[in-house]
Amino acid sequence: MKLDRLLAKHDSMGRSRARGLIAAGRVRVDGETVRRNDHEVDRFMNVTLDDHAIQKGQRLLHLMLHKPAGVLSATSDPVHRTVIDLIDDPDRQTLHLVGRLDRNTSGLILLTNDGRWSKPLMDPATKVPKVYLVETRDPIPSSAVDAFAAGFHFHTEDLVTLPAELEILGDCLARLTLHEGRYHQIKRMFHRIGNRVEKLHRESIGTITLPPDLAPGGWRILERDEIEGAAARRSSA
Repeated sequence: MKLDRLLAKHDSMGRSRARGLIAAGRVRVDGETVRRNDHEVDRFMNVTLDDHAIQKGQRLLHLMLHKPAGVLSATSDPVHRTVIDLIDDPDRQTLHLVGRLDRNTSGLILLTNDGRWSKPLMDPATKVPKVYLVETRDPIPSSAVDAFAAGFHFHTEDLVTLPAELEILGDCLARLTLHEGRYHQIKRMFHRIGNRVEKLHRESIGTITLPPDLAPGGWRILERDEIEGAAARRSSA
C-alpha cells in the first residue's frame, strides 16, 4: 500500500492532507522520515505521525520445524495433529507453510507469515533444491543414478521430471536432490525402477538445512543469515 493512502485512512483525513504531512517530514516509517507519497508500506512496518502511531507493525516470523512422521502438513485439521499444533508461539496462527510433506514423511518444514519471502521459494520456476534421505524396500541399482538424472515421464500430467541427483549411500539408502515437487514424486520415481520407498526424510530446502540437534517435533526461529541466505539463493536462481 502507498504511504499516502495508508495515512489518508487515519481519521479519514484524505489523501491531499496526507501528502502535505508527508512532504512536511512529519511521517516516519520504521523510524525513518519518508517524504515520498508513493513509498510502499506493508503490515510489518511501523508508521508514525508526529511520533503518534498510525500503524503498529505486525511481528515478522520465519521458522523451521522438524516434522515427525504422522503429523499433517497443514495449518488446521479437525482430526489429526498438524505442524501448527507443534508450535508454541502466540502468533502461530499467522503462519503458512512453505511447501508441504506427506503425512508419513519426516524432516524440514519452513513456516512464515512473510509471503514475499515464501512465494519465490515455492515457485517452480526458481527450481529451489530440496534434499531427501530415502530408505527403500529393495537394494538400489547403480543404473538408478542415470535414470533419475534423465527424468521419468509421468503419464497423468504428461510431463518429464526434471533431472534429479541420486547419491547411493547403501544397499537400500540414498540421498536425492529434487528441483521440483510433483505429487508423490519420489515414491513414483522409485516405483519406476521397481522399488518402493519405505521411509522418507527431508534434510534441506535451498540453503536451509535441518540441524541434527533439532529433535522431531522441535522448532526454532530462523537466524538472520538463514533468512537472507534463502532470499539470496532464490534471487540468483
